[in-house]
Amino acid sequence: MNEPITHRRAAGHETTAVHVHTPTPITPAPALPVVPVQTRQVPGVASIVLPDGRVITGYALNPVQPEPAAAKPLVSRAAVNVALGGIGFLAVCGGLLLLTTFIAALTALITQLIILAAVIFGGWIAVQVFSASGHRGGTTVNIRKAVIKRNHFHS
Repeated sequence: MNEPITHRRAAGHETTAVHVHTPTPITPAPALPVVPVQTRQVPGVASIVLPDGRVITGYALNPVQPEPAAAKPLVSRAAVNVALGGIGFLAVCGGLLLLTTFIAALTALITQLIILAAVIFGGWIAVQVFSASGHRGGTTVNIRKAVIKRNHFHS
């Protein structure tokens, strides 16, 4: 199989003897696959013989371990959502209760301010009417003798 082959170049027409090596096929190994021993540092090179006689060489890898199935929660997700919705509803109701209380207190405050203004303004009017500090203007009529004839007033 390793016989020299003459090779001719076109330009110089020289002949050169070249040795060509053809690979020899590997005789098939027994049908048992080779199981490599995995080391902790560098993995070993493993060769596997396929049923058709081919040999595959490569690094042996540990099989991928599937992740453990997630444990089912004790409470369903829907129940958690309902509970969170209830908590939110209670928070909103509390806020609305505080809002209505605030509005009622503000209404009472405005009502009391209006009443206070009416009392102060009414007191000021009463002081102006009933004060004894002289007259500030207007006409004063002194009636001494009044004679009423035929429903007419004559002075």
